[in-house]
Amino acid sequence: MEILACPIDKHFPLDIFELSSKDETVSEGVIFCSKCSRFYPIIDEIPIMLPDELRDKNQDIEFLKKYKGSLPEKVINNSSPWHL
Repeated sequence: MEILACPIDKHFPLDIFELSSKDETVSEGVIFCSKCSRFYPIIDEIPIMLPDELRDKNQDIEFLKKYKGSLPEKVINNSSPWHL
């Protein structure tokens, strides 16, 4: 986490919200940039930190719906580039 920066505005450090993990590895979760309010899902231990134009909007929306009850409101309702 110390070396990760937002691909949009280069802000760091980023916030991480762990949803599930194995040993010391986050399996599912979210990386969140507090500067631009973008979220980046972690799916199957892989952080998907792509610029907006390369992101799969449907995958991101489904991810947010799946974890709506477990993620902070700022991720669900205020995230760029889209939110629920």
